[in-house]
Amino acid sequence: MSENIYLKRLFQAYYKEQNSKIPIVHLHDKREFGFIPWEKPIMIRHIGFENSDEFFNYLIKNAPRHVYSSGSLYSQPGNSNINNKGYLGCDFIIDIDVDHFDTPCKVDHDFWYCKECGKEGKGLPPKKCPKCKKLKFTHISWICEKCLNIAKEEIIKLINNFLIPDFGYREKNFSIAFSGHRGYHLKVEDDRMRQLSSENRREIVDYLTGHNLSLEILGLREYSQNIYGLLKENVGWEKKIIFKLEDMLTNSTPLEIEHLLIKFGLNKNIIKSFIHSKDDFLETISKKERNLWIIPNFTLTTWKKLLSGIVKEIGAEIDKPVSVDIHRLIRYPGTLHGKTGFKVQELTLKELYTFNPLNQSDNLLDPVVFKSKNTQKLEIIEKKIPLINIKEDNFGPYIQGERIEVPHHIAVLFLCKGVAKTI
Repeated sequence: MSENIYLKRLFQAYYKEQNSKIPIVHLHDKREFGFIPWEKPIMIRHIGFENSDEFFNYLIKNAPRHVYSSGSLYSQPGNSNINNKGYLGCDFIIDIDVDHFDTPCKVDHDFWYCKECGKEGKGLPPKKCPKCKKLKFTHISWICEKCLNIAKEEIIKLINNFLIPDFGYREKNFSIAFSGHRGYHLKVEDDRMRQLSSENRREIVDYLTGHNLSLEILGLREYSQNIYGLLKENVGWEKKIIFKLEDMLTNSTPLEIEHLLIKFGLNKNIIKSFIHSKDDFLETISKKERNLWIIPNFTLTTWKKLLSGIVKEIGAEIDKPVSVDIHRLIRYPGTLHGKTGFKVQELTLKELYTFNPLNQSDNLLDPVVFKSKNTQKLEIIEKKIPLINIKEDNFGPYIQGERIEVPHHIAVLFLCKGVAKTI
C-alpha cells in the first residue's frame, strides 16, 4: 500500500468519526469550496454545497488531502465562470505564516542544499549558492513551539493593537484558526468590510503593516532648523509609535537599545548620543503638547530612520496578497492539513492566548488528532530531520536511510511531509 493510500484512509476514518464536530462556517451555502486530492496535487475548486450534509458526505467519500472554502460570498458559488458566480462580497482574510518572516529558531530546524553542487546550510536559503553561485535550492522547513508562538503573538498583536482599537471590531467579528501547519488564519466578518475592493483592502494592509507610512503626515517635521516630533495624544500610528518609544526607553537596558538601533541602521556615535539623552527624551515625549525633539547629532533623516525601524517593530507580519485577494480560499476549520495530519483548529481569542498546537493539553482544542501509543516503523528518505518536540516528547534528529519506530501521530506527520516511508 502506498503512503498516500494509507493516509487517505486515515483521513477518511477521521471524517466519518468526527464530521459532527466539524464547524459550519457562516453563510456556508454561499461559499466556494476547493479540494486537493491525494492522487494529484491539483486544486479542484468552483464547488458549492446547498447544505452541510452535502459537504460532509463529500469529505467522507473523497477524504481530500486539503480542504478550503472561500472568504467570498456568491449567489452561485459552484459556477466555474468567475463572472457568473454572482459575487456578493468578501470577508477580510489575514494569514500569518512563519514562512513569511525570519525567526531565530529557523537555524535550529530549517536547512537548505544547493541542487547543483550539494552545498548545505542552516535556516533560510541565500539568494545564490556561496559555492557554485547557482540559484536553485531545496529548502526543508519545519516548525517548533518557538516559531509557532511568534506567529501566535503576531495575530494577537494584530487584533489587540489594530483591529479592536483602530477599527472598532469585537471578538464576535473574528473567526480565528490554527492552520494545521505553520501559522494562523483570521477572518473579519463584517458587512461593511465585505464590500471593500482589492484596492481598499490594500490600503488597510498598508495601515496594518505600516507600509508607506508617512511620518511627515503624522507630524514629524523640521522648521527653522528645529525638529518637531509626534504627539501621543493623537490616535492611530502616532500614539503607537510614542508608546513603543516609551516602552523601549523605560523597559530596555542600554545594551538592548543599542542592539535595536543597530538593527535600524544607526551608527554607534548616533546610538551613544541617543542613549545618553534617553531620560530627557522620555520626559519630552511623555508631555501632551508637541515638543522639540532635541538630541545631539540627530537630523531629520536620523529621526526618520529610527522611527521607520520602530514602525516595522509595531506593524503586523501578514501575507499581504492573501488579504488583498477577494477570491482567496482558506483552510476549512476542523479539516485536516495534508502536510502534517494536524487539524485546522478553530479558536476563540481567549483560547488563543494559551493555545500551544504541538503540546496542547485541552483535548477539545488539540490539533494532533492521530495521537496514539501504538508505534510504527519508518525509513527516513529525506537528507535529515531536525529534533522536534511534540506532545512533550523529543524525536530525532534523523538522517536519510535511518530506520526508526515512532508513535502513530509522529509517523503520520513524517508521511504527510514526505520525509519517510513505511517499512
